[in-house]
Amino acid sequence: MSAGGAFGGNRGARPVPPEKGVFPLDHLHQCDLEKKEYIACLKLSGFKSENCKQLSKKYLECRMERNLMAKQSLSELGFGKETENDSSNLEDVKIQNFSKIN
Repeated sequence: MSAGGAFGGNRGARPVPPEKGVFPLDHLHQCDLEKKEYIACLKLSGFKSENCKQLSKKYLECRMERNLMAKQSLSELGFGKETENDSSNLEDVKIQNFSKIN
């Protein structure tokens, strides 16, 4: 039997957390509305994320405001200045989502 422990694991090694990509789950559902809007947009757009960029930004901002992820500049997350086209897409998606709900 190896000296590394059961199943070949090293008992002395400490786990190292990943730099990005892992953050607390939203157990209290604080950003559910933003998440649902984003997912609905993805479904309506055929999962073309560029059409839902503003909703993605809104969701990440919600998570940062509620300390569900580390605060960092949105430009570091791939968001630049909002263009007029982006904001009109956001309004179109909201209207489509509202009409589907009712």
